[in-house]
Amino acid sequence: MTNNYSLAIIGGSGLYAMPGLENTEERSISTPFGKPSAPVVVGTLEGQPIAFLARHGIGHHLNPSEVNYRANIYALKSLGVEKIVSVSACGSLREDFAPSEIVVPDQLFDMTKDRKSTFFEDGLVSHISVADPFCADLSAKILASVQKTGATVHKDGSFITIEGPRFSTRAESNIFRSWGMSIIGMTASPEAFLAREAEICYAVMAHVTDYDVWHVSEDPVTVEMVIKTLMKNTEIAQEAIRNLARTFTSNRDCNCESALAEALITQPRVIPSETRERLDLLVKKYLK
Repeated sequence: MTNNYSLAIIGGSGLYAMPGLENTEERSISTPFGKPSAPVVVGTLEGQPIAFLARHGIGHHLNPSEVNYRANIYALKSLGVEKIVSVSACGSLREDFAPSEIVVPDQLFDMTKDRKSTFFEDGLVSHISVADPFCADLSAKILASVQKTGATVHKDGSFITIEGPRFSTRAESNIFRSWGMSIIGMTASPEAFLAREAEICYAVMAHVTDYDVWHVSEDPVTVEMVIKTLMKNTEIAQEAIRNLARTFTSNRDCNCESALAEALITQPRVIPSETRERLDLLVKKYLK
């Protein structure tokens, strides 16, 4: 079986497996940053080699702050992954983004505080550009793939990531709305930033499960509400991913694959050998 899986799916709440994958195999991958959330399941979908990773682990036993995002992204990078589709649940902060609809956001606002958000530390510094945190080319392909399912999908929007695992207070929710945020979730940060550091295209298929807690005529979000909506949307997500796989190419019409070219600032001669070795998968083409 190939060791080069250009496309990876990170499944969030509600998408813990990828039906339709053929010739599957589990890969238990060790990384310098610890173990990923679960073994990576590799196989073929519509003839396309694909890797699938359950973000919250088998049986959803990891809360959003316990997910080892660095190990997850590093493990996918080690398999040759160049593009990641993140399937995520989210709450809506806009009246026109209704539950059961899908959003492909173009912006990200990070309100997390307890997570490792970079690979670069211990003697090697990188200042990565994330002005546009989601790959526009991959986002466009996801949008087209969802549109083919007939589901209601929205292009663009600002995705705010909170620490979790609790839901927002009404005051917080209303503040986020006043800031112009569109949807709210718990996992896009630091996942998007780490993917950029790994020079992997990254985009989100966000499934709206609720109106968070701001909507005066709707009940506040609950786990039961989230699961009920996700069960309806899981088939849409799977169909959209199959649509994407049918037309997928490894061509990259973006700058994600060279994101580190002008981001590394540390002089090579002062980088500790242990750090250079740990990050070799990410930086070897720049540190000759």
